[in-house]
Amino acid sequence: MDEADQFEASSSIGPSEESLRKKVKRLEREQRRLRNTVSFQLGFHLTRAVRRPWRLFALPITFPLLAFKLGLQRLGKRPLMLSDSVVVEDFAERKHSIVLFPTNGVGFGHFTRMYAVARALRKADPDLEIVFFTPMPTLHVLYNEKFPTYHLAGGYMHKDMTASQWNGLVEDMLHLVFETHRPKWFMFDGAFPYRGMLNAIASQPTMEKWWMKRGSMKSSTSTPVDSASFFEGVIVPSEGKAVNSDAGQHIVPPIRVMDFEDVWDRAYARSRLSVPDDAKVVYVQLGAGRINDIEGVLNRVLEGLFSHENVHVVLGESMLGERLDVHHERLRVIRDYPNSLYIEGFDAAVQAGGYNSYQEMRTFGVPTLFIPNTDTGMDDQVKRCQQAEEEGWGLVVLEPHVAALGQGIEKLLTIYPPPIDPEVNGSNNVAHLLLNS
Repeated sequence: MDEADQFEASSSIGPSEESLRKKVKRLEREQRRLRNTVSFQLGFHLTRAVRRPWRLFALPITFPLLAFKLGLQRLGKRPLMLSDSVVVEDFAERKHSIVLFPTNGVGFGHFTRMYAVARALRKADPDLEIVFFTPMPTLHVLYNEKFPTYHLAGGYMHKDMTASQWNGLVEDMLHLVFETHRPKWFMFDGAFPYRGMLNAIASQPTMEKWWMKRGSMKSSTSTPVDSASFFEGVIVPSEGKAVNSDAGQHIVPPIRVMDFEDVWDRAYARSRLSVPDDAKVVYVQLGAGRINDIEGVLNRVLEGLFSHENVHVVLGESMLGERLDVHHERLRVIRDYPNSLYIEGFDAAVQAGGYNSYQEMRTFGVPTLFIPNTDTGMDDQVKRCQQAEEEGWGLVVLEPHVAALGQGIEKLLTIYPPPIDPEVNGSNNVAHLLLNS
C-alpha cells in the first residue's frame, strides 16, 4: 500500500479521539467568548430579572451598574475574572521549547528585540526549540534563520473583523501552537497585551510566561490593569541610563540585534554600498511611514545633505512601507534587514527615534540627528532622543522645517562624539534569565 492509499484508508476510519477532543475544546472556548460578550451579559441580566420578577424592582440600578462594570473591563480599567475567562488546558510534560510573540508595531521595534533574544538563546542553548508566533509580515527573516514561525495578519488587515473576532483567532491559534510544541517558556514583546493572548497563556499554568516591555512609554499610555498578573515577570530593556524598576520587573542592558563581531567592517560595508572610501556617508532612516507622512521631511533632509559636496547618502527603505521615489547620483537605497550590518560604513545618521535604531547608533558611536516621531501611540521618542543630546553624540529637531534641518545638518557633520563604553548586549541577559529561571 502506497502513501496515498494509507492516507485514504486512515481518513475513512473517521475523526480520531484527539481531533474530537480538540474540537470540543475549541467549541468550549467559542462558547465562553460568546458568554463574555457585553450583549450576552446584558441580555442575560435582563432575562434573569424577567424569570425572577422581584429583580425587576432593582433593575434601574443594577442594569446601569453592570453596563458600567463591563465598560471598565473593555477599557482595561477593571480586571476580568480568570474563572470567567479561561479553562485550564495543561500538559503533564513540557518540551525544551520557547514561543516568542513579537507584536507588529509601527516599525521593527518589537520584532527586532525578539529576534535578538532568539539569536542569544540559540547561542546559549543550541538544543532549545525557538518558535515564533507573530502578526509581523517579515517572515523571510525568521525562515532564513530556520526558526519555525506561525503568522496571523494584524486585525487591520481583515475587512470588517471586530477586535473580539481577531482576539478569538489569536487565542485559538496560540492553543494550537501550545498543543504542538508544549513550550516551557513564552515571551511577549508589545506595549498592549491582547486579550486573546492573555486567555491562551492563562490556560497554561505550568508554562513560564514573560512580558518584554520597553521603558520609554508616554505618560498617557494605559494597558489592562490585570495584564502583569498573567506573567511571571516583566523584562524592561533599559535606554542606556538608570531606570527605576517596579516589583516583578527585571531591568536588562539595552538590547541590540548586532554585536561588534557581527557587523561588516568599514571597507566591506562601503564596497557593498558602492560608495567612495573618502566620502562622508550619512545613513538616513525616518521610520516605516505608517504613522505620519515622512516623504516631505525626507525630501528636505536629502536636499540639506546633498548641499554638501562630499556627502553620500544611504537611505534605509523600510520593508513595512511603500517604496520611495527618490533619485540622486550620490544616493544609495537599501531595503534590507538588519541595516546595522552596514553601520561601520557610516560617518553620521539622520534617524527617527525608535528604540532599536537609537541603541545601534549609540553603541557604535555614530553621530545622529534625530527627528523623533511624535505621533506614536505609546513610544516616547522625544524623551529618548534628548538623552543623546545630553551625552554629546546626538541632536534633536522637533520641527523639521528647512531652516532647522539645515542648521542641524551643518552641526551634525562636525560632531565627533565622545567614546561610549559599549554595554553588554541585553539579549544575553534575557537568555540567561530565562534559561536559569
